[in-house]
Amino acid sequence: MNYMEKYNHWLESDYFDEETKQELRSITDEKEIEDRFYTDLKFGTAGLRGKIGAGTNRMNRYTVSLATQGLAQTIKNKGKEAMARGVAIAYDVRQYSDVFAEIAARVLAANGIKSYLFDGIRTTPVLSYTIRQLKTISGIVVTASHNPREYNGYKVYWEEGSQILDEIADEILTEIDKIKDFDEIKLMDLDEAVEKGLIEYIGREIDDKYNQEILNMAINEDIDKDIKIVYTPLNGTGNKPVRRVLRERGFTNIMVVAEQEEPDYTFKTVGYPNPEDPKAFGYAIELGKKEKADILVATDPDCDRVAMMVNDGNDNFVFLNGNQIGALLVNYILSQRHKKGTLPEKGAIVKSLVTGDLGKAIASKYGVETFDTLTGFKFICAKANEWDITGEYTFIFGYEESIGYTYGTHVRDKDAVVSTMMIAEMAAYYKKLGKNILEVLEDIFQEFGYYRERLISIVLEGLEGSRRIGRMMEYFRGNPIKTIGDMNLVKTIDYLYDETGNAKSNVLKYYMDDGSWYAIRPSGTEPKIKLYIYSKDKEDEKAKSKIEEIEKIVTEKMYSVE
Repeated sequence: MNYMEKYNHWLESDYFDEETKQELRSITDEKEIEDRFYTDLKFGTAGLRGKIGAGTNRMNRYTVSLATQGLAQTIKNKGKEAMARGVAIAYDVRQYSDVFAEIAARVLAANGIKSYLFDGIRTTPVLSYTIRQLKTISGIVVTASHNPREYNGYKVYWEEGSQILDEIADEILTEIDKIKDFDEIKLMDLDEAVEKGLIEYIGREIDDKYNQEILNMAINEDIDKDIKIVYTPLNGTGNKPVRRVLRERGFTNIMVVAEQEEPDYTFKTVGYPNPEDPKAFGYAIELGKKEKADILVATDPDCDRVAMMVNDGNDNFVFLNGNQIGALLVNYILSQRHKKGTLPEKGAIVKSLVTGDLGKAIASKYGVETFDTLTGFKFICAKANEWDITGEYTFIFGYEESIGYTYGTHVRDKDAVVSTMMIAEMAAYYKKLGKNILEVLEDIFQEFGYYRERLISIVLEGLEGSRRIGRMMEYFRGNPIKTIGDMNLVKTIDYLYDETGNAKSNVLKYYMDDGSWYAIRPSGTEPKIKLYIYSKDKEDEKAKSKIEEIEKIVTEKMYSVE
């Protein structure tokens, strides 16, 4: 069916509820109808992610039930033992997250699969932890992470507690494709599912265990626990778990941004609830200046990512990007564990291939290996899963430039709760030594060189935007830029056709002869194409000027592709 035929089917079928039909009838722009129905919301290794609304290319109760029916059949294919182990389900603060989570549980129940449904909003890392604790076969978290307010999403995890990789995603997609109409999807009444024991609600007992696991990750006690920290959960799920772990860790000066404390799916105080964007810190900066805070910390709505700002000593707050925070945490964790003699013999850190190399240089100093993976924490945690079996390395820390970090093995996803605790401990440790984090970062640059970075995101929405992104990638694939200023291209990696054993990914990476590099990739969750730029030099100004040169030349080429 074309998009208009799909649209009319939704209007005419008795399966779809009247509220959905009213929403569709209210659309006056045919381009909007096209965008909602020209394709199905794609299920991939990131699960589902899209704007909330009626239509096959939107997040709604029907697309969620379709994805869950595909997951249910995949589990059934693995036998009764897998079905009995069940699925853990969590959800965040976004609009309809609770509704979508309940629908997922009801679809699973109708297929004879037990689910463990949280009794309220939870962070994404808690979902990962729960899978490992309850030994479920799978997990679902309903979240759109840091996307704009009109989005929601649905991420699927497997038994290790990490997001599914291609093998499982492809199985689920195959089962989804077998479903020819929505009325083939099974759905059990909620009360019946609870009565039959196919839906079990879970609560505080998991939270308590998770909190203790994080507290066990602390390294130093000789720190300044009176350090002033302003925290904002950006109206998301982080408020209770982050405040709890910091309080029980002994920090006494935690100030929360009141306007962003309570859950709010409209995110009216922040608009775009992404702490990777310094604008998200507006309210935190106001409170920080008033209270003369040492650091500001913000977590995203599902609390798997965390960003920070640092007081420069004059009550001006400096934003640190994900590469800098990651390098600081690598430096702190490895240096302190080295001092205490607790580094494992074959320790390793793992980062994404679009993350900078400063952490790698630091790790090398302490005899710790660094591994690069494709973009996405599922690939980072896949290394930890692999080493659980082979024993080849011990996973210490994983991170990516988009402010995602995890420390330890209690979860298999990025975790802003443990990361916030470690950021607080790190800042408190250095404060007791008379240093702020900016001074520590400068010390690192002095030792290892100035590593600079920049991320450019070009937003191209809709069908034509998607096609233009595709044309940009193909243009660069066939026309690499040979020279930028004094820098010459020495190596190109096309991960779509990678022969190193990595999974395929639509990423292009270009290495220059001075150690600088840049990478281009379409976003996996938003209508964007991303340009990652990295430079290195002994002099900071030279490192910064290289960033400017690369940005100018590469973006001109990108925009020239119509």
